[in-house]
Amino acid sequence: MTERFAHIGRGVTLAYDQLDSGGVPLVLVGGLGQQIHDWPDGLCELLAARGYEVIRFDNRDAGASTHGDFPPPGPVDFLRKRWHRDQYDLTDLAADTVGMLDALELPSAHLVGMSMGGMIAQTVAARYPSRVDSLTSIMSTTGAARVGRPAWSTWRLMFSRPARDRAEHIDHTVRMYRHISSTGYPFDEPAVRVAAATTWDRDPASAAGVGRQLAGILKSGDRTGELRAVTTPTLILHGDRDLMVAPTGAAATARAIPGARLHTLPGMGHDLPAAAWPTLADLIHDHIRTSEARSTDAPHP
Repeated sequence: MTERFAHIGRGVTLAYDQLDSGGVPLVLVGGLGQQIHDWPDGLCELLAARGYEVIRFDNRDAGASTHGDFPPPGPVDFLRKRWHRDQYDLTDLAADTVGMLDALELPSAHLVGMSMGGMIAQTVAARYPSRVDSLTSIMSTTGAARVGRPAWSTWRLMFSRPARDRAEHIDHTVRMYRHISSTGYPFDEPAVRVAAATTWDRDPASAAGVGRQLAGILKSGDRTGELRAVTTPTLILHGDRDLMVAPTGAAATARAIPGARLHTLPGMGHDLPAAAWPTLADLIHDHIRTSEARSTDAPHP
């Protein structure tokens, strides 16, 4: 897949790639600090084999996409919820996603988002319903105060000193993923190291972008009321061992979105282990097939 760039307006350019199978478009929306490659090639290939044109992209402030030119909040700013005047929120990131659809001349697409990407995809479905043929929200939440929160041990890792060089970044990523990964599946440290190295090489200043993205999530607050307006067929996927976004976030999302279906994956944490890719691809594909009344161009088995 060749990396390309979409100029979506408002001074934002997004890096993306696509696996063009000639099928219907399926857009993958990444999570906090994640980049294109955090949607694993193997999972993308499984989705393409099921008849989808798979599109993945770097959100703003990640990878090769446009980065903010203002400082991220410090710890005290986060505690006081004191944001820079230029701080964006999830509605801006949702508008970026719609801008990507516009740049690719796609009237609509199936959206699959994980973690923060699930929040973005939810917001697109709430605010731009005609652009979303189906919604799959993976390991995400509503922003409500008492649900979907990281474990305290995870917060400590999140707010540890930023890496000063490539080697520190790789080691820090391994520590984080060893903590939040799927306990029911093997931990693939070599793959985590390769992905972390790619992240650093594409965006050595990623820590500042992560800070601004996290501020965007917190600035957005509780979106439960907005989610009640979602009419898009919705599937909620979540692992029962998630230490980054507690499973209560999935339950709250399923309650908020009318008709949403919740599927819990035993042993899965806050990652996409290779052994789970076939299951995830099947669940996404089956959900889209059942949404054919809303998305008449969905592929058939």
